[in-house]
Amino acid sequence: MIPALRTTPDPRRGDGDERSWSLWSSTLSPFALKVDAMCDYAGLPHRWMPTEGTRQEGFREMNRVRAISAGRLPLTYPQMSELDELPVVPFLLGPCGENLYDSSAIGEWLDSTDRITREGASPLIPRRDDALRFAIRMVDEYFDEFGLYMVHHNRWKIAARDNGAGGRLAADMRVMLGPMARVLAGQFPARQVRRLPYLFSVGAVDDREFDDLPRRLRPPARPGFPATHSLLEDAYARILSVLETLLEDRPYLFGAEFTLADASAYGQLAMNTSDQSADDLIRKNAPGVHGWLQRIGKADFSTSRLDGRLVLDAKTAPLFEELQRVFIPLMQQNASAYQRLHASGERLFNEAGFDAGRALFDGELDGRPFRAVAKTFQVRVWRSLLENWHALSKPDRDRLNVLGLDPTTRLRS
Repeated sequence: MIPALRTTPDPRRGDGDERSWSLWSSTLSPFALKVDAMCDYAGLPHRWMPTEGTRQEGFREMNRVRAISAGRLPLTYPQMSELDELPVVPFLLGPCGENLYDSSAIGEWLDSTDRITREGASPLIPRRDDALRFAIRMVDEYFDEFGLYMVHHNRWKIAARDNGAGGRLAADMRVMLGPMARVLAGQFPARQVRRLPYLFSVGAVDDREFDDLPRRLRPPARPGFPATHSLLEDAYARILSVLETLLEDRPYLFGAEFTLADASAYGQLAMNTSDQSADDLIRKNAPGVHGWLQRIGKADFSTSRLDGRLVLDAKTAPLFEELQRVFIPLMQQNASAYQRLHASGERLFNEAGFDAGRALFDGELDGRPFRAVAKTFQVRVWRSLLENWHALSKPDRDRLNVLGLDPTTRLRS
């Protein structure tokens, strides 16, 4: 259960400055774009920080985030487990001491605390259809976990020569860093390119495609790791095709209402609309999806063609097929690897484990090999999804099975 706020006054009664809601992040983050869309949909006024604040406000919010990360300030939601990691961004910070992190949990919190006040808006997660709720959560996590790999790859490999991300981050932080923002503009791209193999994007050892770039900006190979570029690019082409077809006769993924699944798809894919070559790829191969991203980015949630209904129908089956093809096998293999490694005494996971060459495991996805580090936060996500699956009634599980969705089976590997 989501806890009540510990502080007063209550902004829902008008006793607070609603404009002081802060989204602490950068527009470079797909998870921040997701939270921004949910807040727009809910009608929750907010500012991007530090970009839209003063220097003083920026340092105040930065110190607040640091205090949360250090445990000196409590999280309002969600409750962290030993498998979670606090992110660098995004955080949603409220005027009455609300400290929120994790984009999906923020969606749950908006629903459960009646923060969705925009006229005509419905809950981000439907309350009365358990099968639909489960499907939305699965799609949300697919985009958050595997979608992140694809769009990060697109930014730093597909758009390696023209993404301009370093300059955009520097602009976001200029109010706080002043002239030093130029240093960040130079350092950030190299840092993100180095992280590509951690985020599943590994080049071939003999690849010479980017020899014209400085070495620090060339998408890297990693000794002993199979190349995964084609795996990610093929998966991205498929999901764009699936969404293009799905959105031909409905405004959102599951019908007439914007849901958590739409927010997650938007957050990841919209990240690439600011990366020139990656944006061109979307525009060329999925113009309908590109237009959909533009509408959500403008906070236009007016489109409705299905009389307010959300549906599970044959048109969603290809979306579920893609989950079964890449997301479910990946999560299964990660969970198994974590369990095996943890039982053997390993305690260093996630990016720290990857950088140390520890907690690595070999797997296969869509018929192709990969090597990755076991990620504890993905274990937490997977356990939660399985718990939700087993809590469904048999008729609800059968309803999803007919459409090809079952997290307990592995259709392809």
